[in-house]
Amino acid sequence: MGTSDIPGPQVRTTAGVVRGLVDQQLGIRTWRGVPFGASTGGDNRFRAPRRPRHWRGVRDATNFGPVAPQPTYSWTDRVIGSENCLHLDIVRPDTDEELPVVVYLHGGSFIMGSSHEPMLRGYQFATAVNCVYVSVNFRLGALGYLDLRSLGEDCVANPALRDQLLALQWVQANIAQFGGDPGQVTLMGESAGGAAVATLMAVPAAEGLFHRAIVQSPPMTMVHSRAQATLWARELVYQMALPRQTTLKDLRAEHPHDLVRAGQSMMWRGRELQHLNTTYAPTVDGTLLLDHPLKVFDAGQQLQVPMLVGTNSDETSFSKFFYMRTSARSRAALRLLTAFDPEEASFVLSAYDGALDRAQFADLLADALFWAPSVRLATDHNPLAPTWMYRFDYAPAALRWLGLGAMHSLELSVIFGDPGASRTSGLSRFGGMEGMAELTDEMQHHWGRFIHHGCPGAEWPAYRPPTDTAPARATMVFDSPSHVEFDPKARKRRAWVDYDMTEWGNGRPELLAELGLLISAELGR
Repeated sequence: MGTSDIPGPQVRTTAGVVRGLVDQQLGIRTWRGVPFGASTGGDNRFRAPRRPRHWRGVRDATNFGPVAPQPTYSWTDRVIGSENCLHLDIVRPDTDEELPVVVYLHGGSFIMGSSHEPMLRGYQFATAVNCVYVSVNFRLGALGYLDLRSLGEDCVANPALRDQLLALQWVQANIAQFGGDPGQVTLMGESAGGAAVATLMAVPAAEGLFHRAIVQSPPMTMVHSRAQATLWARELVYQMALPRQTTLKDLRAEHPHDLVRAGQSMMWRGRELQHLNTTYAPTVDGTLLLDHPLKVFDAGQQLQVPMLVGTNSDETSFSKFFYMRTSARSRAALRLLTAFDPEEASFVLSAYDGALDRAQFADLLADALFWAPSVRLATDHNPLAPTWMYRFDYAPAALRWLGLGAMHSLELSVIFGDPGASRTSGLSRFGGMEGMAELTDEMQHHWGRFIHHGCPGAEWPAYRPPTDTAPARATMVFDSPSHVEFDPKARKRRAWVDYDMTEWGNGRPELLAELGLLISAELGR
């Protein structure tokens, strides 16, 4: 503990008493590494999570718990983390006031990340917004986001999704003891965490566990189809150098770090990313997640809670440097679009002028992964529950000069009010950060209003279809200064209307046949 830290209040949870700490300098109380589930190792691997074991006495909650097993992306193949990873961290202002609750699900491409990354610890956010902030650890990669039912039925298709549900159930049972209001829970996440929030909105079992949703840059097209689940389960066994008859029992006997390494190997050595076939994601399993979240939203069967959703203007600006030749860019764009919907792919591509130049290619990739699915979420949700949409355009001068702009996850440093924790924090020494402090105040005002009242500030209009008296699709553009745009990029939005982004593999009949799924897919039409 630092010099400003003193022992925090003891709080009784359903599993036992925890003692955190008070940071007098920051004006917060925090409890770290609080278990909401038992270890997921050994016989519990690939199974639904269980509640934590009870403990006697007072559990020290001043240190963060272990992260989920994950790669480090270093020059070695080192893996960090433990399967005893179902912990959460709680931060609140150092007051006795009952406050609304934010449950945060971290991003990291379903592969990496933790509840206590420096950016996501929420110290400044909790005090600025005046909330109880809960950040959640859950299983990742091959241990959390692979459907292995093709190897045996003694598992669940969505371990990580079930971890997140268990955490929400823990919040309902325990958060009042920390001064949180269990009737005012906002579920919030970015990137893979944003996709998790939108996915949980499509899960009937999540009814009543949260009451508002903040969905930031969700890659909703990544949700796995049956074809992807079968492909990646088979590939994991191959990368582990195990026989084709391998069972779940065999995989449970392997070291978790070896499974992570094999998972990374199958992700990078294959060529599936060029078909937008990501290795890890939630799976439509027919039991917990009954259908693709975008289909659930389209049918109006999602949880009817207020939703705030948006993306950054330059989510995948790094892709400008992928291909040297214009023809290669255009072929790559058509290939990734065709993997989902071969009939509509050319029409979408034409809205981006063939994605021949670098900017159009990056724009297409960003829209395919993030913006177009977010527009669809907002369009389908607003008839049922209040909906607001944003676009984050702000970028330091150095990123604009590099041609990267408001890249993926850049908004986190503004929303969490901690630019020093950002991966791009080093850019601040080059200057060009004017307006960032004011933008932090502005965004935290809107996020705070939504968390407390279910709607952002009055200057942010709801996302609605056009009427006789009001224009359509209001989008708050966060920049210096911010402003509202109506139906931004209308031509490109219309190009995506009939494109099916819910069933990966439709444009890969040769792969479906190889996996034995082509006949069953045709019978299901």
